[in-house]
Amino acid sequence: MQDKLEVCIKDWAELADEYKELESRHKEYRETLDKCLALQKKCVSGVTHQKYRLGVIKKLMSEVETGNNVTKEEMGEVGDLNKDLLRRTAQLGQMQEVLPRQSGRYLRGILGNVDCSILDKNKKYQYKEQYEQFKLIVNLIGGIIAIVNYFLNYRVIDLIIMFLIVWYYCTITIRESILIVNGSRIKGWWRAHHFVACVAGGVLLVWQDGPAYRAFRDQHMMFNVYVAFLQYLQYVYQKGCLYRLRSLGERQDMDITINGFHSWMWKGLGFLLPFLYLGYMMELYNAYTLYQLMYTYDATWQIPALSILFLVLGVGNITTTSMTILVKLRDSQNKILLKYRFTRLDKYIWSHRRRRDSVSQANPKFGEKVHSILKRSNSTLGR
Repeated sequence: MQDKLEVCIKDWAELADEYKELESRHKEYRETLDKCLALQKKCVSGVTHQKYRLGVIKKLMSEVETGNNVTKEEMGEVGDLNKDLLRRTAQLGQMQEVLPRQSGRYLRGILGNVDCSILDKNKKYQYKEQYEQFKLIVNLIGGIIAIVNYFLNYRVIDLIIMFLIVWYYCTITIRESILIVNGSRIKGWWRAHHFVACVAGGVLLVWQDGPAYRAFRDQHMMFNVYVAFLQYLQYVYQKGCLYRLRSLGERQDMDITINGFHSWMWKGLGFLLPFLYLGYMMELYNAYTLYQLMYTYDATWQIPALSILFLVLGVGNITTTSMTILVKLRDSQNKILLKYRFTRLDKYIWSHRRRRDSVSQANPKFGEKVHSILKRSNSTLGR
C-alpha cells in the first residue's frame, strides 16, 4: 500500500472520531440554543409587561397628585413610588441591552423583518467603532476628491462626488438605524438631517450640466471640502469627549459622534462653535446663490429644490444648535443623567421602610392602611 494512501486512511479514521465528538457537541449546542431562545422570548415578554404596568401606575399616580384632599402621608407614598418607578425604568433599560429589540419602520422597510440586534457587548462596540471609522474615511476621501476636481473640473468626477454623497448618507441612515436598535441615542433633527442631505445629494446627481450648474459648481466643491474638514474636527474632538464622559459614567458605551453641537460637548469643545456656524452659514449662502440663479438662467426644477433643501439644512442646524446652547446655559448647574447613576439593587437601597416606619409612628391609622394594601396584593412586599 502506498504511503500517501495509508496517511489518508489514518487521517480519515481520526477525523471520523473527531466528527462523533463534534456531532455530540453540536447536538448539545442546539438543545442549549433552543432553551436560550425560549428563555429570551420570556424575558422580552416580561420586560414588555413590566413597561406596560409601569405606564398604568404612572397614569394613576398623576391622577392622585392632581386630586383633591391629598394628605401629606399620601404624597410621601407617591414620592417613594416615583423613585421606585425611576429606578425600575433604568433597570429595565439595562436588561434590554442584552435582549433583542424590534427594528424601526425605516429599517424594516429596507431590510425586512430581520433581527438586527447585536447581543454580544464586544461585537456591539466593534460595530459602533466601524461606523465611526466609516464616516471618517469616506469624508476624507470625498474631501480629497473635491479638492483635486476643483482644479481639474471634470464632469465625470463631479458625478462621482454626487454619487458618493448619496451613497454615504443612505449608508449612514441604515447604520444609524441599526445602532439605535442596539442602544445608541441619536434622534430629532440630527437624524432627519441625514435624510434631507441624502435627498439633496440625489437632486445634485440628476442636475444636468449647463450654465447654471457651472455657476454653482465651484462654490459647492469648496463647500464639500469644508464639510469634510468639519467632519474630521467633530470626529476627533467628539470622540475624545465621549471617551472622557464614558469613563466618568455620564455617557453610554454606544453613544456615537454625530453632527452639530450637543449638551455633553460643552466642556472643552466650545471652540467648535465658530466652525459649525460657519458651515451653517455656508448652507444658507448656497440656498441664496441657488435662489439668485433661478432668475439669472433658465431654471430647471433642481435649482429651486436645492435652494429649499439647503435652506432647510441651514435653518435646522442653526436653530437646533442655538437651542442646545440656550438649554445648556440655563441648566448648567444641573447634573445630567443623575437619575441613572444608582440603578443596581446591590449598590443602592431606598429608605422607604424607614420613612414608612416614621409615618406609622406619627399616623398609625395610615400605616395600618398601607400595610393592609400590601398584604392583599400578590407581592412578597407585604409579607
